[in-house]
Amino acid sequence: MSEKKMTVAKAMVECLKAEGVKHVFGYPGAAICPFYDELISSDIEHILVRHEVNGGHAASGYARVTGKAGVCIATSGPGALNLITAIATAYMDSIPIVAITGQVNSDQIGRDVFQEADITGSAEPFVKHSYIVKDPASICDTIKKAFYIAETGRPGPVLIDVPMDVQLMETEFMYPDKVEIRSYKPTTEGNKLQIKRVADAIAKSSRPVICAGGGVFLSDAREELAALAHKCDIPVVNTMMGISNMDMTDRLYFGMIGMHGVKPANYAVSHCDLLILLGARMGDRAVVALRNLSGISVIHIDIDPAEIGKNVNVNTPVVGDIKKILVQLTETVPELKHTEWTDELDEVRSRKTAVPDAKPGTVCPKLFVQELNRQIPKDSIIVADVGQNQIWTANNICLTEGRFMTAGGMGTMGYSLPAAIGAKKALPERTVIAMCGDGSLQMQFMELATAVQHGINVKLIVFVNTTLGMVRELQDKLYEKREIAVDLTGSPAFDVIAEAYGIKAENVTDISQAEGAIKNMLSSEKPYLLQVFVDKEERTII
Repeated sequence: MSEKKMTVAKAMVECLKAEGVKHVFGYPGAAICPFYDELISSDIEHILVRHEVNGGHAASGYARVTGKAGVCIATSGPGALNLITAIATAYMDSIPIVAITGQVNSDQIGRDVFQEADITGSAEPFVKHSYIVKDPASICDTIKKAFYIAETGRPGPVLIDVPMDVQLMETEFMYPDKVEIRSYKPTTEGNKLQIKRVADAIAKSSRPVICAGGGVFLSDAREELAALAHKCDIPVVNTMMGISNMDMTDRLYFGMIGMHGVKPANYAVSHCDLLILLGARMGDRAVVALRNLSGISVIHIDIDPAEIGKNVNVNTPVVGDIKKILVQLTETVPELKHTEWTDELDEVRSRKTAVPDAKPGTVCPKLFVQELNRQIPKDSIIVADVGQNQIWTANNICLTEGRFMTAGGMGTMGYSLPAAIGAKKALPERTVIAMCGDGSLQMQFMELATAVQHGINVKLIVFVNTTLGMVRELQDKLYEKREIAVDLTGSPAFDVIAEAYGIKAENVTDISQAEGAIKNMLSSEKPYLLQVFVDKEERTII
């Protein structure tokens, strides 16, 4: 613990340094200028995004690959309000971020002055906790608690709102060594009796399945998941948020479940006798695979007790940190073989679906992603946006040591590029590729400037079909093909847009061009864009 007198604005910077923060993502304004003025003299690098929401998404991408809270910054009023979508996205996907916002002077709060907004009230449904700092002496304790709350238990966003006049006040800098919050005591150790019950259930099961969600990443439990699966010969499927938490070439891996999932995964869940849920919310798009659970015993392991049994009836709940519980469980269970069961699932997996020829001037997205698999480094990070591009990528990407990321819970279009920028800034040695559609790209392509300005070598692949493909697909299926507001005619040529930012771009209009275009993209030491043309009749249904 250190002690020195300084302004609150300077203390805020010193607190971030004490937390080991190296990069922050933000967009300045008058109400946060005192903090920015102190940031100048620090060694923390500020990444200037072109829209506040993308600062939040970039912080999310940064957090997801580091396991530490990402930091985003905005000014008061519209700047802070623009962060809410990113905060809600992080909340739904349990991503730790600390959002710092400026606020109007303390004596002006509640008077509807210029650029005043109640950001703590507005964001309340989407944060783990929020603070408005009115006492300058509380700033160090507040920031320490914010990082602790964001990163522990079920991770999530925490908001700190600091009035401009408070930033200019003086305080004693005393950063706490530890945090003690009486009302916040997340459980991490699993109940030993419950773990024994899980082990017994696995030992008695002849057709077990592990459904691994995003909580496996949050607990850094990929190795522990593989160890349990291999020791007990248990097939593994994923929710969308869990994709790549196991080597996707592993013989025990069978793909993504749910309404947009693959047949082997949905078959496994529908025909198992024991379903082990690991860090999965089991939201509506995944629960579709679980319509008939009669005769199936369900085990749910999660850090958040509120998620257990919320969407699926559970026989055996276990609350705690997944990594710790998997270690205990693997030590307890005997070695097992489920050869007949895995052979049955292998047979389902071997049933190949014919891939129709693409129309002239277009590319089959499945074949394109398969070509991408052949060329990307094994530890690549793939960030999918929302829509058809997300499903094409999720069901065809094949990562061994890499990471798949997307906005799963909130389904936020415009997430992929800023999140990829955040991930690449955190891990510059890794190949990071954003995958999006021509609809979602138009919500975010201003961040190409961020990549160029800060030398962030992120790659961007955009599937172009001149339509809001997922919405159109739903309208065709559920509304007798009555299509409205899905035609994207008038969209720009994205290769020309990229070149306007000084970014090299290529067009892919035939699968024969994919190999060379992907090679050129991966070999470039600068940001790169591939525009891949897809037939608007292409569907996500397998």
